[in-house]
Amino acid sequence: MQFFEKDSQQQVKWNYIQTSPEREAAVKELSEKIGMSPVLAGLLINRGIKTESAAKRFFRPMLNELIDPFLMNDMDVAVDRLNDAIGRKERIMVYGDYDVDGCTAVTLVYKFILQFYSNIEYYIPDRYEEGYGVSLKGIDYAKEHDVKLIIVLDCGIKATKEIAYAKSLGIDFIICDHHEPDDEMPPAVAILNPKRDDSTYPFRHLSGCGVGFKFMQAFTKNNGIPFSRLIPLLDLCVVSIAADIVPVSGENRILAFHGLKQLNQNPSVGLKAIIEICGLSNRELTMNDIVFKLGPRINASGRMQNGKEAVDLLVEKDITKALCAATHINEYNEQRKDIDKQMTEEANQIVAKLENQQHQASIVLYDENWKKGVIGIVASRLTEIYIRPTVVLTIIDGMATGSARSVAGFDIYNAIKSCRDLLENFGGHTYAVGLSMKVENLKEFKKRFQDYVSEHILPEQTQAILDVEEVIDFKDINKKLLNDLKKFAPHGPFNTKPIFCTRNVYDYGTSKVVGKHQEHIKLELVDSKSSNVMNGIAFGQSAAARYIKSKRSFDIVYTIEENIYKRGEIQLQIEDIKPSDDDGQI
Repeated sequence: MQFFEKDSQQQVKWNYIQTSPEREAAVKELSEKIGMSPVLAGLLINRGIKTESAAKRFFRPMLNELIDPFLMNDMDVAVDRLNDAIGRKERIMVYGDYDVDGCTAVTLVYKFILQFYSNIEYYIPDRYEEGYGVSLKGIDYAKEHDVKLIIVLDCGIKATKEIAYAKSLGIDFIICDHHEPDDEMPPAVAILNPKRDDSTYPFRHLSGCGVGFKFMQAFTKNNGIPFSRLIPLLDLCVVSIAADIVPVSGENRILAFHGLKQLNQNPSVGLKAIIEICGLSNRELTMNDIVFKLGPRINASGRMQNGKEAVDLLVEKDITKALCAATHINEYNEQRKDIDKQMTEEANQIVAKLENQQHQASIVLYDENWKKGVIGIVASRLTEIYIRPTVVLTIIDGMATGSARSVAGFDIYNAIKSCRDLLENFGGHTYAVGLSMKVENLKEFKKRFQDYVSEHILPEQTQAILDVEEVIDFKDINKKLLNDLKKFAPHGPFNTKPIFCTRNVYDYGTSKVVGKHQEHIKLELVDSKSSNVMNGIAFGQSAAARYIKSKRSFDIVYTIEENIYKRGEIQLQIEDIKPSDDDGQI
């Protein structure tokens, strides 16, 4: 039992980066070469950056270092087909998924092509009427409107039957996807997907919007259009990268770095309206702001009504109309939060009643009354709370339909794939999968899925773990360190915000419990090696307050932040607290 009560009901393990004489020598050498402290050099080494030139590329990502788009399989074919469509004045449809990645991808490709060609429209399927991916209804709509070419983004890699149907109607498809392909590929004219088994592209982890960007990059290159015409669309790329939780490394780091710059300096009208509705104007936006503020609002349209409304907003050029649309989408988000909270509470009650759930390596829940658009969020919440791969299902058109989410290091796509004979459809990637099956297959699916997880998951994957990068003292923390740490942004998978540890800290005497429900602690701390008083905030950890006020020493793990209300002031965001003797007793 953890010595402070937390939602996970588990003790958090602090996982320290292992050091060695070789690592220490590498840190010392890099520190001297780049003129940074050993602490920061250590953070670079942890990220696989071992040379001065690699450090320079990391801190100053350059757009001219983007990979040649024509290294992607079928890119030449895709560009030729788009050129032919424009040359023959064919009607083009840009089709995409209803989540953030899909909506930003559709917006990017539509807005860019529209600058040169007007016979184009966009289409977002209705989550409730059409379901995920390419729908027959969408294809029939395209046929009725004389569409000859569909560019599908963030989905389509498994739409073999649907694309074959479109082909029989004389409609060609270009697929721009980043989900895992199946054994059989759809009969599209071109399939742009860095996860193809035969992929020749050097970077596998693009978002769906990222694949669309590469397509447009190739189009500009082929047609002699200045690359600078693409730069205003990078704000859409960074929104997709943050919201879809793809690795912020390699090419994604370049796109995210310059996308954040665009988002902060000159966002599109639609994104500017969302920023204003979120109350984030006049401050520097981070990846976290996208994940927790912008992304959920763009997503809410598809979850509650139709994702097309989100694209309508993102392509809007009039700020007054955009603000009106953003207000409307914000209302969807408030409705989504209410439903999300209710469904999560219901799901928690079900888990609590399940016999032996604490011994299960996974969670599978089904309720026919749950709202389809929110079950992905509920699956994510349960995964965070119980640290177990989770599948949450409801009923749509007589089918058990839902979402699966995973814990760090466990491939839930392969777990779902092992049950494919029980499924009607499934698709996704390592940490998130959508699936549907006949209701009568639920019992067998649950058994086989849980058996697979039990056999393949590692014990540490079901435990809350904080990866501590460096153990430092308060004397090491100053404004220069804060400013240098800012250079490590943007953060995300493969480049998480550095977590530090300081041992033997004490309450300065002024720490107090705060928050509407007295759930947080505002801390003022000193350590045993300096007289520096450090301010900190520990969200949701008020159970530790009594121990902290007892004047006994404790250890903390934290990230180093800038106080958003007092620019330049350092604040520690404390992730976990343990007694220094680690006896687990209050």
